Amino acid sequence: MKPMVLYYAKCSTCQKALKWLEEKGIAYEGRPIKEENPTADELKSWHGQSALPLKRFFNTSGLLYKEMGLKDKLPGMSEEEQFALLATDGMLVKRPILVSEKGVCPGFKEAAWEEILLK
Repeated sequence: MKPMVLYYAKCSTCQKALKWLEEKGIAYEGRPIKEENPTADELKSWHGQSALPLKRFFNTSGLLYKEMGLKDKLPGMSEEEQFALLATDGMLVKRPILVSEKGVCPGFKEAAWEEILLK
């Protein structure tokens, strides 16, 4: 099964990640995160596969995150509430997200993507 990458076309980090995949000759399924926002169930599943703190799935440098004051609100929210919130808007979600059978990685960290895709 091809890995899936959720991306935002105007995001320079997403562009860098997609270019990296192409340079490595790795076939993937692309999914625009703004148009095809992840569901709460998908996010729950990916979070479980990632072994990362849930906060890593939030786009903490995004405008929407800041406008909503989430830095102060998240600590008081349950995981269920956080998944539901993330599912409301793709711009709240850290991107790109790599989803594969071997693991899930929010954000583009070359070493982590290599570990998941090439080892």
